[in-house]
Order: sequence, then C-alpha cells, then structure tokens
Amino acid sequence: MTIACLDMEGVLVPEIWIAFSEATGISELKRTTRDEPNYDTLMQYRLSILKEHKLGLNEIQATIAQIDPLPGAKEFLDKLRTSMQVIILSDTFEQFAAPLMKKLDWPTIFCNTLEVAPNGEITGYRMRCPHSKLTTVRALHSCGFDTIAAGDSFNDLAMIEASKAGFLFRAPESIIADHPELKAFTEFDDLLDAIRAAAT
Repeated sequence: MTIACLDMEGVLVPEIWIAFSEATGISELKRTTRDEPNYDTLMQYRLSILKEHKLGLNEIQATIAQIDPLPGAKEFLDKLRTSMQVIILSDTFEQFAAPLMKKLDWPTIFCNTLEVAPNGEITGYRMRCPHSKLTTVRALHSCGFDTIAAGDSFNDLAMIEASKAGFLFRAPESIIADHPELKAFTEFDDLLDAIRAAAT
C-alpha cells in the first residue's frame, strides 16, 4: 500500500506566519522554512518576536480563522484520497491546524504542540519527534508501506528524498534550482497525476 505524505503550509493552505505577519505589520515574521533550514532556530526567532510585541496564541488564531485553503486544495485532497491514504506531515502545531483541517474535511495530520501560558503567551513548543517528517516516513516504511511525498520547503526535502517518489510543489526557485533531480509542479492536477503515476 502507498501512503501520500504532504506538507501543509504552502502546499494546501497559505503560510500561517506570513498571513500573521501581514495582519500585524511585523515583516520579520514572514521568515519561514523556505528561508531557514533549521526549524529550532526559526521558532526561537519567532517566539522572541512574539514576546517583544506582546502577541500570543489568541492573536494568531484570530488570523487563522480568516485563512482558507489554497484554491483547488480541497478538491485535490478529495481526489487523492480516493486513490490512496493521505497523511499531512507538518511542522505546524495542533493549535494552528485544527480550523484549517476542518475546512479540508478533516484529513489526517501529524504535527506538533505549542506550550501556552494561561494568558495566551506562547512559551515554547514540543516537536512530536526529532526530524518529524523523515522519522514518520521511515516508520511507515518499517510498517510495510511505500510513501510518495510532496512539499515546498527545506524541511520537506528529507521526506521527499526518502520516499519511493517525491515532488516539489510551488517551491521557491532557489530550492528548485538546488534540486534539479526533483520534479517540480505548480498545479494541483499535475501533482495529482504524478502521485498516481508513481503509485502504480
């Protein structure tokens, strides 16, 4: 059996931190895993900015409530799920993801957890496991599954390269240029066709 493993932000939904950056006018929060390969470095940077501006989970969730999936994303998922099981592997947090998963008809997602104080301040975060996307793909392999992966950022490359097949989707030109061995797509129909073809 083949399982499709998909990134969330930038692939199925807009980047949450970029949306929050635009809502607050804090340009430093536009930095994402497309820009910073080290996730802990990125999160510590984000948390320091939130603390500096006295912003917390409530403010971020208010922005998330206004975010819709990317055009065509739900239809893509609906079609893909008729062909194979799908798991969204994301470095986002359950407190961010739930409203977006509702809009996508509740696909399975493996992600992380924020540590939040009673006043809403985000004090830290807990990763589900080290190198969560690669670790999950390898665990699926150990259970007898093949995986096909798609993503757009530095933190997706390991799961893409470890999978039976893997693709870039709407990735920045810098990542595409650095990985010419990976097919890159910008349209959901093309990605759907590629995943289905790789599964046969």
